[in-house]
Amino acid sequence: MSEALLIHHAPLARGFVETWTLNDPVSRNALSVAMVDALLAACERAAADTNLRGVVLRGAGGHFCAGGSLGGFAKTIGQPLDAGEADPLVPLNRRFGTLLQALCALPQWLIVVVEGAAMGGGFGLVCCADRVLAHTSAQFATPEVTLGIVPAQIAPFVVRHLGPAAARRCLLTGERWDAATAQRAGLVDEVVTGDMEAAVQAAIARHAATASQAVAATKRLLLAQAETPLPALLDDAAIAFAQALRGSEAPQGLAAFAARKPPPWSAKT
Repeated sequence: MSEALLIHHAPLARGFVETWTLNDPVSRNALSVAMVDALLAACERAAADTNLRGVVLRGAGGHFCAGGSLGGFAKTIGQPLDAGEADPLVPLNRRFGTLLQALCALPQWLIVVVEGAAMGGGFGLVCCADRVLAHTSAQFATPEVTLGIVPAQIAPFVVRHLGPAAARRCLLTGERWDAATAQRAGLVDEVVTGDMEAAVQAAIARHAATASQAVAATKRLLLAQAETPLPALLDDAAIAFAQALRGSEAPQGLAAFAARKPPPWSAKT
């Protein structure tokens, strides 16, 4: 495990939940190459772990993520390439897009917890969440255009999460949103004024009432929605529905419902 990313396990009924903590408080958890690599490795492992039911992504030291770290690019800023030279910045930036894809494609539910700054690339991470909790201290912005930079990899994910109008407003102005404004824009699901840890546990319990295979299949359909023609998407949805009814979860879930009991995968059992 990289020191740039701390991973903590906690048991749930029929599996466990992991908390992934971005761990560079001095930089307000700016996205270094090491941090991106650690997150990608965690996503790859999680995608194959059938016992992992959910992920909570948060930051250390009172902030979520201040965006991309430009420290390693200092010598390249303002410097043109030599004729015929391949730009090493291109694959580095594209790798962050690969991370955003991997987070969106996680078969587990993903809760993002925002305290303090969620800027630039951190804003992009938030857009990958299935549920977003924001403390009243949270501040959200995509300030790239105010710095002469392009919000290149996050833009498609911001549009997908917020819709074109809200995405244009934040991406083209760099305006800063507090937690309440972000909630009105659809970026945040819950604004937390009190104990964040209690709110996180309540969100975990809410998601832990869901069945893992059903969640994974539903997320695949949601992810495919933007790229798949409707008839083909509905065909895939019908197959997923039939497979779920014939699988192991539906009989247990429906029997528990009929008996007015919690399902066997619920955190309450």
